[in-house]
Amino acid sequence: DVYAITDKNKDYKADKIYTIATGLKMPNGVAFRDGDLYVAEVNRILKFENIEEQLDNPPAPVVINDTYPTETHHGWKYIAFGPDGKLYVPVGAPCNICESEDEIFNSITRINADGSDREIVQRGIRNTVGFTWHPETGELWFTDNGRDWLGDDLPACELNHAAKDFMHFGYPYCHQGDLPDPKFGEKYPCSDFTPPVQKLGPHSAPLGLEFYTGQQFPASYKNQLIIAEHGSWNRSKKIGYQLSMVTLEGDRSTGYTPFASGWLDETEDEPWGRPVDIEQLPDGSILVSDDFANAIYRIYYRGN
Repeated sequence: DVYAITDKNKDYKADKIYTIATGLKMPNGVAFRDGDLYVAEVNRILKFENIEEQLDNPPAPVVINDTYPTETHHGWKYIAFGPDGKLYVPVGAPCNICESEDEIFNSITRINADGSDREIVQRGIRNTVGFTWHPETGELWFTDNGRDWLGDDLPACELNHAAKDFMHFGYPYCHQGDLPDPKFGEKYPCSDFTPPVQKLGPHSAPLGLEFYTGQQFPASYKNQLIIAEHGSWNRSKKIGYQLSMVTLEGDRSTGYTPFASGWLDETEDEPWGRPVDIEQLPDGSILVSDDFANAIYRIYYRGN
């Protein structure tokens, strides 16, 4: 299902929830441009035209592209429009670890707003479910989820920076920038690929991320990255279940620390919530979605 949420009285509480569509296949990714809502299913991109004027009676969607793979393993698609006006669409690996015959897998693609001219823009990416562009340089930054079954502590998940188009980030040959894969690592050295800017927690499942550009938080937060860590699913001691912050100087990480935590009960080692994505509101506060507690939170700063 796809929903729209309104807050007409500006009290930061939902006034009404509209159902825009039902019965879609894993409609994880949404993007908004020129009044139109774009929704990504597993293998196609839909567009709901002029949607804000039709919340009570949503139109039937227009299919702008239906050429993406139908495999559901890592099939969730986060989508966003880049500074170039094109829609960026990831395609995860159809497995835990494998070489894919179809080059469309393990990639980030982009298409025009009408769905045409699909191209692969970045490669070697196992499963990104979150990316954004630096507010000053316009360069692409994204999270990537590391492979499973190499133990609790390997490999690290990744924060990556694509300073240009057509780079390769290692999968399935190299993980975390310096760890050859046991099966495929002999084919290419890790030095052939772009290493991560920051190693994130192993199996922490980083998803959405956002550069903070608002005025509400202290100046030290400006243009720093906040990342939603969904949390591990098969680690013997759970990790993630938090928002983390990566501080940057240029394209170099100077720190990786928790920003907001508490979704994991560390005494019981059980979560009550799992952060998914982050969006900044016009007032400088941020929204955080949680697909385990089925909630959206607002985090704001009141000063000392």
